[in-house]
Formats: sequence, C-alpha cells, structure tokens
Amino acid sequence: MHAMPLPPRLKLVPPGAWVALAWSASTAFTFLARVRLPGEEAANELAATQFYRWDGLVVLTIACALALLGSMWLHRRPLGALALLLTAAAFLTINLAAVAIQLAQFLAVDLALYFIAAGRPRRTGVTALCMALAVLVAWESLRLLRGWGIGTLEELTVALTAVVAWLLGDASHRTRQYGEKLRAQAATQAVTDERLRIAREMHDMVAHSIGIIALQAGAAARVVRTQPEAAREAMTAVETAGRETLAGLRRMLVSLRHADQDRSRAVADGLHPAEGLADLDRLAAATTAAGLQVDVHWKGARRQLPPDIDLSVFRIIQESITNVVRHAATTACRVTVDYLEEHVAVEVTDDGRGRGSTTDTGFGLVGMRERVALLHGEFTAGPRPEGGFRVTARLPVPATATTVAA
Repeated sequence: MHAMPLPPRLKLVPPGAWVALAWSASTAFTFLARVRLPGEEAANELAATQFYRWDGLVVLTIACALALLGSMWLHRRPLGALALLLTAAAFLTINLAAVAIQLAQFLAVDLALYFIAAGRPRRTGVTALCMALAVLVAWESLRLLRGWGIGTLEELTVALTAVVAWLLGDASHRTRQYGEKLRAQAATQAVTDERLRIAREMHDMVAHSIGIIALQAGAAARVVRTQPEAAREAMTAVETAGRETLAGLRRMLVSLRHADQDRSRAVADGLHPAEGLADLDRLAAATTAAGLQVDVHWKGARRQLPPDIDLSVFRIIQESITNVVRHAATTACRVTVDYLEEHVAVEVTDDGRGRGSTTDTGFGLVGMRERVALLHGEFTAGPRPEGGFRVTARLPVPATATTVAA
C-alpha cells in the first residue's frame, strides 16, 4: 500500500512552519486538558498552582518564544533550532509541575527530529536524536537527585516517539538517496546506450560502404584496359560512396560530440538518421551494381513503421548484405521483408559458403542481435542445411502502424 503524496501546495510549506504549527497545537492541547470540557465532570489534568499566575504566563511566553525562534532556525541551524525546542519543552513542563516531560510538549521536537533526519546528513540526524534523549535522561536524573518523583513509563513513551520520528526521517533520507542513485545510474546508462547505438550506426554504415567501395574498385581494376567506360562508372560509384560515408561519419561524430550537451538533438540527428526500408531498393541497386545481385521480395501489406523499428530492420538487412559481400563468396542473395499483423519479419539468405558466423570477427552479428533484443524481438543467424547462410529477425510492431502504398 503506497502513501498518498502531499498536494503541491503543502509541499511548499517549509519544515519550520510545520514545527511551529505542531507547537501551537500541543500548547492548545495542554490548556484543553486542564479545563473542564462540555460533557466532562472534571478536567483530565489538574492545573499547577502557577499555571494561570503571572509567573506561569511569563514562563509560557518564554517557552513559546524559544519554540518559534527554533522553528525559524530549523532550516539554517538544525541543531541549534532543536536545542531551542528542547529548552522550550522543558520550560513548559516546569510550568505544569509534571513529573516527566509530556508527550504533547515533545510533539514539535519529534517533528523537528523527522525533518532533520530526512533532510540532513545522517551524522547530524544521529546527533539530534542523542540531544533529545539526553534531555529526557537529564530531566529524570535531576528529579532523582532532588529526591522528587519521576514518571519512568511516561518518559520511555516520549523517548520511543523520538526514536520512531528519527527512524521515519532516516528512512525518508535513505529512500531519497537511493532514488538519486538510481537516477544517476539511469542517466549514465542512457549515455552509454546512446553511444553504443551511435557506434553501431557508424559500424553498419562504414562496413557496408567500404564493402561496396572495395567491390567497385576491384571491378574497375579488372576492366580498366578493356572497358574504360565501365571502369569510369565504377570509380564514380567509389567516389559517391566515399563522399556519402564521410558525410555520414561527420553527422554522427557531431552527434557524439554534443551527446552530453544536448542529448535530445543528438538523438534526433545521430540516432534516427533518415534511412529506412524506403531506401532498401536503392541499397539493393547499389549493391547489385557493385557485383552482388540482391533480390528484394515484399510480403504483406506494407505500412509505415515506427522510426526505431524501420531503422533497425534496414540496418539488419544492410549488415547482412555486407557480410555476404565480405564472407559468402557468392554472386547473389535474397532479401524478404514480410509485414505480418503484429510483427515485421526479415530474412536474408545466400547460397555461399555459409561461414558468416565464424569469419565475422567484428560487431556485425552482435550489433544485429543487440538491436533486436532492445526491441524485444527474435533473431537467428547461422548456416543453412542446404548451404549458404541465413539471417532472420522478427520485430513486434505497435498496432498504430499505418498501411502505406507499396
């Protein structure tokens, strides 16, 4: 069962005001206990001889002044404020001619103990509790030395309330510290995740672009003497891919540099680039022009996916094609994108040597697996029984995704 939070206006009331209110309420209760209320045959407590005399009223005035001054000091000088409140409680008890400091007179002290334990270092809170208990012990000891009677049970009750107030404040302090620690850890983890995502983006983009550049450069080298025009086209493609890679790297490095200063802009610029499944045909055409035939097959009713899912599916396909280029030693691969009712599934297969899982020593498969795991999907990668290699991913899609024209 959770405690109900305080209304916003009550949170604006300073602790000193609550302590002053507690003192005023306890003082009013002290007077009510010593008068005969309607329906009672006699007052609950007998008033001391000096209670209504001028000297009693002077002591009451001094006690109230000390208590109000302590309430004002609570924020700036917590231990000094508590000392004033304890002195006020002792003064008012003298005016009552009681054998022990009453619970009502200690109410403001208990509230002050709570606020000190909740808002100050633990050492300050422990010191405050020791001060309160020391006053109770000193009161009883002084009465014993004078040969007067003492109220042991009453004083133990008051001491218990002081300990409980301190425990509640200390628990509140620890809870707040733990919450701050969790928020700091969450912020650190968010920065780490952000940079890991940027690193994966950089790896995916650079690995694919370098693979295309290598294929185009190899093709140009083979036909430079026999087919100059084809070699020129291949080198033009190399130049284009190189410029696009440099531009992408520049964008991501700027995002990384400003990740701590402006995280929201880093997310917008670096973590959600404009690429997605809408660029799959362009990716297939560029890879086919480089020498690897990429056949794309669409299934189901195509619809607009959330940006993170759209980007992740595209990156998985891009990285899979890159691994085919680098490791499969084949001339073709097949990409299938299936729009299911609650998922989007992608499969990339080739009929090459099927050694992607053993020869890929970089972060390709690891990055794909992490992407899918972050989106609570399913991922598999491994050789096919009939030869070649298969990469499959299945990502859940929110029901809000809308259908678009194919």
